[in-house]
Amino acid sequence: MTLPIVPPEAITADWLTRALAAGGVQARVREFAQRRIGTGQIGQSIRFDLALDDAPPGAPTSLVGKFPAPEPDSRNTGVLLGNYRREVNFYNHLAATALISVPRCYFAAYDEATHDFVLMMEDLSPAEPGDQLAGCTLEQSRLVVREAANLHASHWDDGRIDELAWVAGTKAAGGGGSADPAALQALWQGFCARYGERVDADMRRVGERLVASFDRYNAFYRGPRSLTHIDFRPDNMMFATAAGGRPVTVLDWQSLAFGCGVSDVAYFLAGALKRDERRRVERELLAEYHQRLAELGVRYDFERLWTDYRSRAFALFLVGFYAAMVVNQTPRGDEMFLAMVRGSTEQVLDLDSLAFLD
Repeated sequence: MTLPIVPPEAITADWLTRALAAGGVQARVREFAQRRIGTGQIGQSIRFDLALDDAPPGAPTSLVGKFPAPEPDSRNTGVLLGNYRREVNFYNHLAATALISVPRCYFAAYDEATHDFVLMMEDLSPAEPGDQLAGCTLEQSRLVVREAANLHASHWDDGRIDELAWVAGTKAAGGGGSADPAALQALWQGFCARYGERVDADMRRVGERLVASFDRYNAFYRGPRSLTHIDFRPDNMMFATAAGGRPVTVLDWQSLAFGCGVSDVAYFLAGALKRDERRRVERELLAEYHQRLAELGVRYDFERLWTDYRSRAFALFLVGFYAAMVVNQTPRGDEMFLAMVRGSTEQVLDLDSLAFLD
């Protein structure tokens, strides 16, 4: 019998036993405990601590399950944007070839009729999640930039990706999949109204130019395409600690797209490093990204890469104000989205990226 999709409160020991078996582990879950973890805006993550019988060596004693957000606004956003369907399909069809470090997935399923889903993945502890508000160290940033290159090189200009309707931005999905300019304008105005004086003059300047010239921004990039994470930031990554864990693992594949890969790098650096440090190391980190692409067989002129990077400096800004207005509002979410918009504003101005909107 196919393993049913159930919410966290309906999980049983027998269900977990079958989920392990679906992932190739033959062990019986005798009992378990569960608790919510993480700060996800569109999904909820639950850690399951397992007591096992008849377990082979190396069998996991904990799993992390991911489910739809319990808050109606956030759940509706996940459904309307195709996030739940996209993430399940990524783990079932692309994770093995994407070259980037992701959690081992034991079971992933999505219901097209109800939009319910479940993902059962390895628990990555003692690695710990990144924090968008705290940012990353330079050493962590180097690891992340290399992982970005791995992802982008994996299906570089791969026409087969264009046949996948569940990947945003493909021909099968209807092309760009970008937001409607009028809707974007309304969301930006709502963002400014909600946060008032916390949206400073520079942020307003960038936002007003971007939403007024969104069609031009969207049409500017005509370079090679690759798989892109889209929400490539510290909150969606796990980093090793002194106790162990993988150096870095990337989570949350709900926004996967086929487009400009280096936008992921711009997105990450705008929010992960403080302004002075980012300006000091930005071009150096792009050179490391470029070198890793070359090691994987990708030919990409560096000056063209740098131009593409500068033109995509709006990526974190867009997601920051858009997401703030379509998911459940929380105090941490308010701080995070403002920090994302602020960091991207600084990057746009430092790189003279407004020139691409002229």
